[in-house]
Amino acid sequence: MTGAATGTTATAAPINTHGDAHNHGNGNGHHSSFDHEKSAMAHQAPTYNGGGGHAAHLSRTLTPGGHFADDDLIAIANSHRRIANPLPLGVFGFSTTTLLLSLYNIQIQGIAIPNAVLGFALSYGGLAQFLAGLWEFATGNTFGATVFCSFGMFWWGYSVLLIPFFGFMGSYAGQPGIYATGSPYAGEADAAIGLYLWIWFGITTIYLIASTRGSVSLFVLIFLLWVTFIFLGAHAYTGNAHLQTAGGAFGIATGFAGFYLGTASFLSPYNSFFTLPVIPLGKKE
Repeated sequence: MTGAATGTTATAAPINTHGDAHNHGNGNGHHSSFDHEKSAMAHQAPTYNGGGGHAAHLSRTLTPGGHFADDDLIAIANSHRRIANPLPLGVFGFSTTTLLLSLYNIQIQGIAIPNAVLGFALSYGGLAQFLAGLWEFATGNTFGATVFCSFGMFWWGYSVLLIPFFGFMGSYAGQPGIYATGSPYAGEADAAIGLYLWIWFGITTIYLIASTRGSVSLFVLIFLLWVTFIFLGAHAYTGNAHLQTAGGAFGIATGFAGFYLGTASFLSPYNSFFTLPVIPLGKKE
């Protein structure tokens, strides 16, 4: 769940695709010049130079993927525009929904039925987080895109379990759901939900491993979520109320860790008088 890095926009020098008066022999000089320019542009943000005027020269820039792009494709020049950092939106959506459900898990104010979380789970934790994942794909951040889209779907999937229309819990049109009280399969509800949580524990384990080269803040967030799934999955299998409370407590910690990461990604020297450290763990070049 890391945002896209910002870069300094620079205009690349045109590459003459029709030869160079200084290149002789078998063309190795032209090939060497091409490779040198591509290497020099490797960390530059893509720019649009505008076509026309010099038919003998094809000016090129780099796409976000690091490949040469023909800038004479005026009709799709907007595909090279930059996208704002979607990480704060995704993390805030995830953290808010996680915090609310975790407060229910510790039964704050005596609340034991979690269905009121649906407002967040369908919109902020589901839709907003899923859209943030799609925007992360556009910025080239595979990790952030995968995590946000996955957990957006997690909240939608959890919502399906709670909405009576889908036939899992409660009663719809007078008919009890598969796991509703009075159904012959009601006794399977906890085991089924527990399996759902354990599957997500496995997915989160993969994300936890991948986060070890991100930042300390990111690793702490996913680690706390990982522990939360352990306690909630164990509670679903055992029915031990203490495990549910522990899962709720770690879920609350997960929510606040997410708020920290989202705020740290949101604040910058351009919009704030201070910033928050995340302590990068990535490989230094």
